Amino acid sequence: MSLKQIAFPAIIILFFLVGCKGELEKKNTSLKTDIEEKDTVQKDSVIKEGEEKFVLNEENAIEFFFDYQKDLKENRVKITTSLGSFTVQLFDNVPYHKANFIYLTRKGYFDDTQFHRVVKNFIIQGGNADDTEAPRKRREIGRYLLPPDTKKGHKHHRGTISMPSSEINNPHALASPYEFFIVVTKPGSYHLDGGYTPFGKVISGMDVVDKINNVDVGKGDWPSVNVYIEKVEVLAP
Repeated sequence: MSLKQIAFPAIIILFFLVGCKGELEKKNTSLKTDIEEKDTVQKDSVIKEGEEKFVLNEENAIEFFFDYQKDLKENRVKITTSLGSFTVQLFDNVPYHKANFIYLTRKGYFDDTQFHRVVKNFIIQGGNADDTEAPRKRREIGRYLLPPDTKKGHKHHRGTISMPSSEINNPHALASPYEFFIVVTKPGSYHLDGGYTPFGKVISGMDVVDKINNVDVGKGDWPSVNVYIEKVEVLAP
């Protein structure tokens, strides 16, 4: 076979490989450009959304909940957990705490959080989680505290739902709005009166609350198997 006969097919193959490489580079470039354009659109929409979104803070929270509670006719919520569901009636004469709980419920904050603290024969505490979703929701809703409202005649009877105080820079025992606890002690835990704000009571499904209180717990009173709050919904009046 002559040198010319060998060289000609080799040249054809070389052109073919160069052409394929060009097509691959072109496809990769197009794919990369698509991703960059999508990322740019997403970032722009997030920035625009962030600029328009209302966020609660220490300065506007009280005024906001004062206005929010004026038209509230609903005062019951259903809490569905991985161990069953129960219903809570919120007290009308504790307006800021009632409004706060309904507002957070409608924002979907409590959905997929957990009962993260269980103290036997005392309380179950919910509204937190061992993931990144709860902190993300808190950042979107806002950082604020609520003033205690302890002189409305409500005591920490069994079944009372109350709001814990924040432990961070809080000399006035302001309430942490994202968490709540429910008393399971019989007949109640009255040493809590005056220190925390009762804002409702369990009116059905207390057996579910007791079931949660009886789960095994580990270090820090966190349940050994997570007890999820699957959904919280406001019930029609």
